[in-house]
Amino acid sequence: MHDMQMLVAAASCMALAVPALAAQAPAATANDAQQYPNGPIRMVVPFTPGSASDILARLIQPKLLESWGQQIVVDNRPSAGGTVAGSIVATALPDGYTLMLTSSGFAGSAALYEKLPYDSVKDFAGVTQVVSTPLVLVVAPGLGVKSVKELISLAQQKPGQFNFSSSGIGSGTHYAGELFKLAAGINTVHVPYRGTPEAINDVISGRIQFMVAPVLPAMSLVKSGRLLALAVTTKERLALLPELPTIAEAALAGFEYDGWYGIFAPAKTPRAIINKLAVEVARILKLQDVAERIAGTGAVAKSSTPAEFDKLVRDEIVMRRKVFKAAGARPD
Repeated sequence: MHDMQMLVAAASCMALAVPALAAQAPAATANDAQQYPNGPIRMVVPFTPGSASDILARLIQPKLLESWGQQIVVDNRPSAGGTVAGSIVATALPDGYTLMLTSSGFAGSAALYEKLPYDSVKDFAGVTQVVSTPLVLVVAPGLGVKSVKELISLAQQKPGQFNFSSSGIGSGTHYAGELFKLAAGINTVHVPYRGTPEAINDVISGRIQFMVAPVLPAMSLVKSGRLLALAVTTKERLALLPELPTIAEAALAGFEYDGWYGIFAPAKTPRAIINKLAVEVARILKLQDVAERIAGTGAVAKSSTPAEFDKLVRDEIVMRRKVFKAAGARPD
């Protein structure tokens, strides 16, 4: 079965199993924000326990419980590339009690797939960005390159023979790899994996020539000498890795990419509830212990207004669509 058909079928079945559908009860009103929250909040995470989304959700979870006195139930739904989780939230009551914390891969799926079981813009209301996530360009030491320029030069000498890996089709690592490929003017092949560990492992083994990888899982391997880091994707150097140049300063002027994670609610959730959530999450992200734990993962705590987050998502869908099209990226 076609990859997208499988996603739609799985998501549709899961959506039918969700008891709290918008059609079964009236939506919340703005007045409900005065008492919000007065019950448990379900935080749907489209990835497995231990994933970055899961870690962030469980970091925010006890702080919300502490301030609001209501349980925050983290519900991991790692199926169909995040589409199952998206379907659950898109069809939930718009009352603020079902949320989703996900990655920028949400925009990637919208950019790649012509048909999803939901509209990634119209069926969701952005609450806030939670973090920005820099990535790092890594290669195996045995590849024989020591800089971004050397990697580009070698790839240009072997068109179509270099592969880059990602944590999945439409993921932030996929998008970053395609963006690098276009900026560098190289002909390389995308090889998607089920997750970041598998994608990195094949760079280490030499089966894959490079990856634009999340900082956290890459750094321990860089320090152990199993990977060689060439540059970071951000506009400025990272405080965590001050010795590493940016890709822009190393070879490709103007290159910049920051991934992100953020929180969504169903569309038509009352604006007063959305705003209340956004303000509370922003407060939590400024807490010293939270900010320090996030910084330790290589990410940067970064809240936004709901309007700012909605704009970020819309703009990124458009941008990713252009990059994927230019790079010839396909969903299957």
